[in-house]
Amino acid sequence: RSRPASPGRAAPPPAAAAAEGEGGDGRPVPRGRETAEEPGPPWSPTGSLVEEEIQTLSQVLAAKEKHLAEIKRKLGINSLQELKQNITKSWQDVTSTAAYKKTSETLSQAGQKASAAFSSVGSVITKKFEDVKNSSTFKSFEEKVETLKSKVGGSKPASGDFGEVLNSAANASATETIAEETQEETH
Repeated sequence: RSRPASPGRAAPPPAAAAAEGEGGDGRPVPRGRETAEEPGPPWSPTGSLVEEEIQTLSQVLAAKEKHLAEIKRKLGINSLQELKQNITKSWQDVTSTAAYKKTSETLSQAGQKASAAFSSVGSVITKKFEDVKNSSTFKSFEEKVETLKSKVGGSKPASGDFGEVLNSAANASATETIAEETQEETH
């Protein structure tokens, strides 16, 4: 492994590099000197300094969290209120996104189209019922029901619920059947 020489410094001849060896930074290291314990740069902290710094930062963070909890207690802010505030803020964040606005707009348009379609279907059904009501078949059926009703009820006013009309139609039908049988027997 050979590295290019730094500017202003000539590369050692290959024989010299082989005799001396190379350090991790490309500088020749005399034989007999081990590279495992080369001193690092003076600005790099050692492991114990890093551990002390981590411990100090953890203590500072714990003190700040304790202070925050005390302030919240004095202000009367509890976990439930914090949860409500977080949910409200999250919902506001969601509703302000472009994706939410686009989805909301699309669903609104779909709802309007569905409403128009249902209205159109309702109009078509209403028209069909009117067509059936005005058809000759329905008028003939309606006349037969009125005839039966007048035979059964006489001059009774045309009021009553559907059950009464069906009962009177059934009675009229039974009366007609008996009258027809009587006439056949006499002939």
